Amino acid sequence: MDQGAYAIQLIVGLGNPGSEYAATRHNVGAWLVESLCQQNRLQLKTESKFNARITEWLLDGKTYKILIPNTFMNHCGQTVGAIAQYYQIPPEAIFVAHDELDLKPGVVQFKISGGHAGHNGLRDIINHLQSRNFRRLRLGIGHPGNKDEVSDYVLHKPSKAEEQKIRKCIEESINGLPHILMGDWQSAMRYLHNLTN
Repeated sequence: MDQGAYAIQLIVGLGNPGSEYAATRHNVGAWLVESLCQQNRLQLKTESKFNARITEWLLDGKTYKILIPNTFMNHCGQTVGAIAQYYQIPPEAIFVAHDELDLKPGVVQFKISGGHAGHNGLRDIINHLQSRNFRRLRLGIGHPGNKDEVSDYVLHKPSKAEEQKIRKCIEESINGLPHILMGDWQSAMRYLHNLTN
């Protein structure tokens, strides 16, 4: 595949809206976008027609759209689908950062496509895009050990130690974003693999 064929055009950070959810595990995807914007002095602004906070990032002559949906997690596909349709962005050019139960805090993985593995945000995005072929950054939050406790677990704050690991992992992931944005998947995977080994 031509590495630039599916260069990223849209960066999405998943989470739930509202101050009561801002610091919870389910919002670590939004943490990444907020950190990215802070580092590059970008201002997320609410766009009501897309029900999202959106900005644009000009990097090396290319413009990337960046957003955090203002919907709750299980409806975030409405926003991602609407943006993709409006700007004619194919699923392969969409990059979604999200929390991942199957990885420990501080562990991150890049994934080119796949199913939702029970993640309601990914499920809704797949439904609205009618495709699984969007790129993902899986940010580890750990697992409570019992599937019946998952809903409560993701809606609570991580411990201080866990948060430090997650924040460090987000910072390092942002440093590796150029590989992902250019569509250089192998370099992206190699970089992220080296972070956690």
